[in-house]
Amino acid sequence: MVKRIKRWLIICLVSIVLITAWLAYYAISPLRLQPSSQEVVIAPNSGLRSIANQLVTQGVLREPWRFILLAKLLNKEQYLQAGSYTLNKNVSPYQLLLSLNYGKATQGSVTFIEGRTFAQMREKLAKNDAVKQTTTTLSDREIMQLLGSKYTTPEGLFFPDTFYFNRHTPDIALLKISYDAMQAKLNKAWQTRDPNLPYKDSYEALIMASIIEKETGKPSERPMIAGVFVNRMRFGMRLQTDPTVIYGMGLQYDGNIRKKDLLTDTPYNTYTRSGLPPTPIAMPGMASIEAALHPADTKALYFVGKGDGSHAFSNNLNEHNRAVVLYQLKK
Repeated sequence: MVKRIKRWLIICLVSIVLITAWLAYYAISPLRLQPSSQEVVIAPNSGLRSIANQLVTQGVLREPWRFILLAKLLNKEQYLQAGSYTLNKNVSPYQLLLSLNYGKATQGSVTFIEGRTFAQMREKLAKNDAVKQTTTTLSDREIMQLLGSKYTTPEGLFFPDTFYFNRHTPDIALLKISYDAMQAKLNKAWQTRDPNLPYKDSYEALIMASIIEKETGKPSERPMIAGVFVNRMRFGMRLQTDPTVIYGMGLQYDGNIRKKDLLTDTPYNTYTRSGLPPTPIAMPGMASIEAALHPADTKALYFVGKGDGSHAFSNNLNEHNRAVVLYQLKK
């Protein structure tokens, strides 16, 4: 009886050693993927069994059960992360498990630039091969509904920045990140605004910020540009800013703005209409938002471009006309 028990113990021990050795060999053996590198995508909210099956479907594993057993024995099953992973041909199951465990997903990036429009933002997302396209057939209004926004027009409501993400992240998710960032930054800045500004709410401040963003190529001038526009609003003067006219022209704008364009009325023509345009005209950066909320203390009511990206500011029309002659008509 004792000999029989010893025999079974020896058999069990040898079996455990053999199974452990076999599993260790499996864990460190290259998977020998074809081609030399392969991109795999693990869906969000996937458990261990689902992940193993996805790896089989994508040609990484021949069968799922050894990978599942390895993950369970190493206590890694609760810590596997979704994302897109680029695997080299000699990756081992153990290395693959560690990549999934530490979330070493292949990242993409997208940069939304200050002064660009929402249409340009959508175009950039559509051309980014790391982004999963889910909104290409949707209208701007439908996108805003998906984002849960109270606004129906998206212009200016997204924060310009560089965003990093796991490959195959849906475009709507990236739009949500940018949208939420703008709302948070705008609301925080609004709380510390200067008193007695001529804006009804933070959205009007955002409209002003977008105009400032488009008007100046010199960052240090933003508060002065804001000061001029705020003064004009306080005096009931029209803003008369070319970028709003250009935005209102849409696809009709060919790179040149003519006198007839300034006289053609659109909802965005601040030569023919008083006050702010109905929406922002571009994505403003934080510096333009701060300028709109903290304009320079100035008496200037006019400015004209000097031709070098900077502007000459004037307190009255006579000064402005002289500046126009000096910097524009004598070119």
